[in-house]
Amino acid sequence: MPFSNDVAASAGAIADFESAGLDVVFVAEAYTFDAVSQLGYVAAKTSTVQIASGILNVYSRTPALLAMTAAGLDFVSGGRFLLGLGASGPQVVEGFHGMPYTAPLARTREVVEICRSVWRREPLDHQGRYVKAPLRAEDGGSGLGKPLKLINHPVRERVPMLLAALGPKNVALAAELFEAWEPIFFLPEQAGSAFGEALAEGTAKRDPSLGLLEIYADTRVLVTEDPEEEEKALAAVRAHLALYIGGMGARGKNFYNDLAVRYGFPDEAATVQDLFLSGRKAEAAAALPDELVRGVSLVGPRGRVSERIAAFAEAGVTALVAAPVGEDHAARLASIEALADLAR
Repeated sequence: MPFSNDVAASAGAIADFESAGLDVVFVAEAYTFDAVSQLGYVAAKTSTVQIASGILNVYSRTPALLAMTAAGLDFVSGGRFLLGLGASGPQVVEGFHGMPYTAPLARTREVVEICRSVWRREPLDHQGRYVKAPLRAEDGGSGLGKPLKLINHPVRERVPMLLAALGPKNVALAAELFEAWEPIFFLPEQAGSAFGEALAEGTAKRDPSLGLLEIYADTRVLVTEDPEEEEKALAAVRAHLALYIGGMGARGKNFYNDLAVRYGFPDEAATVQDLFLSGRKAEAAAALPDELVRGVSLVGPRGRVSERIAAFAEAGVTALVAAPVGEDHAARLASIEALADLAR
């Protein structure tokens, strides 16, 4: 679900997608309207589709508030909520929220521990390196805090959690602790070289009770036999990739650019970043290799999209987080219907 000032219209579209076979909807949050209020609205307007935060960062809400929010959304949706978390980046965390972007891995690990403790309705007593609850006098508190447990009984003792992650250490953390992992710009043919070692490292430490790691791959979809529509959709994919690979972060601190390098496009990644940061955004988009643009998307005739779905599945993907890029609601709905049919 994109950033929108018309939540009612977006929720209405999602209800149509639900009827067409949509399994899960992600509501984004960056520095827009909050995702939580919109997720509650979507929960009220749907009945079967899973609702997911995509993503809530681990800095701007306390871990206990994240746990309360997840339990609340799981309650109002009848057990349909998936808690999507991520570290975000310093531009948002420090720039918008005024929180120091420190120790994302360790903080995420503490958030997971606290959330699951809250959902089990255990008195919360967590004295970690980065999160302390209750806050004791020696750590700057009043000394009046005491361990409390969640008043309500959650619908589920363990709300499933997803980690959006790209870097090797974050991917390993997802495989170790989370029910699901979401990589952005997933290129099936290069996924093994980019993520395989990290996934194996995390899986070796994984608690068997978590089950197999679900992989939710971010992508764009337009199923069309019209070459002109296909090119327009691919142009949109190019612009989206260029924004992230070229402009999301500073030189030497751009996780998406690093991913393009790991996929085997170091020269192209450098060129795209140089062009984008110099204001030549159209040229940056044009400099992206077709192999990457077409490889991470599900755009084109039905046969080609079917082949790409098979490639994603072969690479271990269990769910496609596919944003439709049709020019109107009818085109987007048709693509969701076709994708649901092809995925089955």
